[in-house]
Amino acid sequence: MSPAALSEPSSPTTSPNRPKILVPEKVSAEGLDLLRTLYEVDVRQGLSPEDLVALIPSYHALIVRSETKVTSSILSAGKKLRVVARAGVGVDNIDVPAATSQGIIVVNSPAGNIVAAAEHTIALLLATARNIGRADASFKNGKWERSKLVGVEVGRKTLGIIGLGKVGMKVARMAIGLGMRVVALDPYASADMAKQAGVESIVSSLGELLPVVDFLTIHTPLLASTLNLLGEEEFKKMRKTARVLNVARGGVYNEEALLKALDEGWIAGAGIDVFTQEPPQPGSSAERLARHEKVVSTPHLGASTVEAQENVSMDVCTQVLEILRGGLPTAAVNAPLILPEEYKRLEPFVRLVERMGSLYTQHFASGGGMMGGRRFELVYHGELAEITNTRPLFAALVKGLVSSISDAGGRDVNIVNATLIARERGIAIDEKHVRNEVPTYNSLVSLRSFNTSTKDGASEVAGQIIEGYVSGKSIFISKLDRFSANFTPEGTILILHNYDQPGKIGNVGMVLGKHGINITFMQVAGLNREAREEAVRKAESVVASSTGGTEEDGPVEGAGTGEGGGNPAREALMLLGVDGDVTEGVVKDLGEAEGILNPLYCIYLPRISLCDGSVMFVSLNKSCDKLGIRK
Repeated sequence: MSPAALSEPSSPTTSPNRPKILVPEKVSAEGLDLLRTLYEVDVRQGLSPEDLVALIPSYHALIVRSETKVTSSILSAGKKLRVVARAGVGVDNIDVPAATSQGIIVVNSPAGNIVAAAEHTIALLLATARNIGRADASFKNGKWERSKLVGVEVGRKTLGIIGLGKVGMKVARMAIGLGMRVVALDPYASADMAKQAGVESIVSSLGELLPVVDFLTIHTPLLASTLNLLGEEEFKKMRKTARVLNVARGGVYNEEALLKALDEGWIAGAGIDVFTQEPPQPGSSAERLARHEKVVSTPHLGASTVEAQENVSMDVCTQVLEILRGGLPTAAVNAPLILPEEYKRLEPFVRLVERMGSLYTQHFASGGGMMGGRRFELVYHGELAEITNTRPLFAALVKGLVSSISDAGGRDVNIVNATLIARERGIAIDEKHVRNEVPTYNSLVSLRSFNTSTKDGASEVAGQIIEGYVSGKSIFISKLDRFSANFTPEGTILILHNYDQPGKIGNVGMVLGKHGINITFMQVAGLNREAREEAVRKAESVVASSTGGTEEDGPVEGAGTGEGGGNPAREALMLLGVDGDVTEGVVKDLGEAEGILNPLYCIYLPRISLCDGSVMFVSLNKSCDKLGIRK
């Protein structure tokens, strides 16, 4: 999720707290070099599980391939861990639920090795058809056994594919290029797309597929539903001349059943690249399968091409880079997938919504920032209402709401755990898409709060509202409850309650000048039309019914604490961007300035360095008057 980056980051090479990345396996240098420009990359191969548990607490990211088992123990020990990246497709060596529960994003590279895996499948298909493995070993042993090594042609043969995803579809196209017929089994595949690729048919069950194929290849992840997908009963249904292939995951074929099928002659051969144990242990079914004379076996080489290794390395390292600098991954396993073009469109709104949440907590929340028992409506208007994947905006709001009241400053909030954190803090958030309207701006965002914890048990009470919009890449706040505004939520902002009358700005300027504080921008936010009309009605009612009441009886709450006699219709907020430390002395003098009404707020929305390692957005300090002064 993108941080609210409002200036160029300082050079990360000079920072003593550069995020650290642990790489316990061999990963192509091209991607790691990309990370080394910003972060500390530690390549340490040959680590044991105990070593990983001991080392991981100081690392922010972990990049693995297939050998390292990322267990819940390792993830629990990784207190700083923000992302685990799998340089490849499968993530069955990573405890994804444990990562999700701790807000750790898991990413992979689903497209980086598609061509390599498909080509290796075809290589094994041809090797099993022509007995390449046995012929090579026999010839190198000085034998000339042509008559024993007669193979079969693959043209006009039928290839069955289980799993018609990206790799499966690529295999289908390659096989069709060899003159093969292709039938497939995949309940989620598009029949139209399969037909366009040349697949003859998609069958609905293994019972339909197995008896008609000469070769069978599986391209599915290893799940409970695909573990031991083919056992003895399934192998018995196949042709005795059939051959099976596996470049996906060890375990989709039951290894003991496959051994028996080969020994009993139920099928003719197999080409296996993946095993249940890697490397296979002596005496195991995986080892016996790898050594079987009817098996062409390779040591998990499906993605082992120079091009594939470079592709997956660049892919996952780019995602790690984006996550550590506050960006979105393109292939998160445990978070909604968001396309790059979609992210570019959402990025400024992510910053806007995070700032709106932070403004709410600092400006409106009372009692030390207690947020429980509140419901929020996050409403999207205009073009933004047409976007369906608004999960990043939901997470941005959660981060903004809790950033100034949590020990971690909101850095522990991300798109994976935002819903969990909101639930733990008793915060309910409803998202609404308002279509078929003509909004004031092309894409407007509204945040409205409701108090659901009323003392008398009554229904929830509507609270304050903040509205904002995006123009280009700039973000603006256009409404603070009853007041219309138009300012960029950036830096230190003083919010003073007053009447819009001559002399007020000068009084405040004198106080800030005395303390050496520069004003970077100033704006008067007056009452919006509805609030102004309501104030006038109340004032007229008070005048009509008054029999000598005091200022406190007037229509403007708190007016009597400042300069008396103010016009209720000219009640306003003075918004001041300032450059300098807002100390207790500054707040005290401003509170005593002529014409300033209480309360006084100091909102802090700092610029952020992209290399600080936060997963999303920026943290804010607390309201000066209630939660402590920034010094």
